[in-house]
Amino acid sequence: MSTPQNPAAAPTTGHSLKHLAVHLITPLLMCLGMALAYQGAFHQPEPHHLKVAVVGTTPQAHGLAQAIQEKAGNALDVRTVDDRSAAERQLRDRDLVGAFVPDGRSPELIVAKGNSDTSVVAATAVFTTVTDKQGVPLHVTDLTTPAAGDPTGQGLFFLLVALSIGSYASVAVIGAAGAALSMTVRALAGVAVSLVVSVIGIVTAGPVFHVVDHDLAAIWVLGWLYSAGILLIGTGLHTFLKKWTTLALMVLFVMLNFTSSGGIYRPELQNGFFGALHGFWTGAGFLEGARSIMYFDGGAGLGGHVVTLLVWLLLGAAAVVAAALYEGRGRRGVETPAEAEEEMEEAVAV
Repeated sequence: MSTPQNPAAAPTTGHSLKHLAVHLITPLLMCLGMALAYQGAFHQPEPHHLKVAVVGTTPQAHGLAQAIQEKAGNALDVRTVDDRSAAERQLRDRDLVGAFVPDGRSPELIVAKGNSDTSVVAATAVFTTVTDKQGVPLHVTDLTTPAAGDPTGQGLFFLLVALSIGSYASVAVIGAAGAALSMTVRALAGVAVSLVVSVIGIVTAGPVFHVVDHDLAAIWVLGWLYSAGILLIGTGLHTFLKKWTTLALMVLFVMLNFTSSGGIYRPELQNGFFGALHGFWTGAGFLEGARSIMYFDGGAGLGGHVVTLLVWLLLGAAAVVAAALYEGRGRRGVETPAEAEEEMEEAVAV
């Protein structure tokens, strides 16, 4: 015996289309945001005050530096340094991208590719033009030693991507599946998850793929600070944003984060907006801190990058406290099971 259907209970085509359109808003906004962020950050890399030097104290060295500066304009910041040791010191401090040693037969460009391979490519192009006019080849010397599994130096950026996705995707799960738990418990769960995410990251980057082949503990700590900041910020924001949390975290930790991290292009090859974000955004704090450890013996501004990560961690703690106070006043909205399931699926999908 068939069950009679109630036509009044069935949704109309118009209602279903409206429901579909509402749910398409989030992926379409993600599409727009990713297009604007990635194309805005990477579509036309050009040097902006790229710091290079000519080695030497002779009038010829000063004249060459001045000629290059006049021709390049704002694209380069050209200086002279007294000798090779001074040039190497500034390269290891990450104050220079390249230092040119003039020589009639074997001119040399000293670089530190661990700072940024793409910036080195730009500096090499500048001085190759100079040596081409002399009719001699340019010899490039790299002061940094790449990891065994990361000859281009890009592997740390992909570690950043893995840590980011593992962190922000976990936020929706904690917020939705842990909806019945107190904010304190959810925050502690976030810290625990960040520990797992950071361990996965360092194990795959270290013993598995050899992207990180020394100082694993130090880079793991940076990864844990970075992941914990994302998870605490997301857990706190979830109380206020609910289903919009994933979109908000994608803006903060993908669209603005990956593009300003320096993983593809550092600020000297980007426009002013993303170059400015690089100075204080959390992804740049992790990536540049990891570079300082991997390639510059823990110098070259490592302390500042650690401070950046700690500031974002404190922002996460503040977000959790604000959410706890908000929920303590009985203002916390409750998601339906369908909304919670939809949010978790959305987070995993992206």
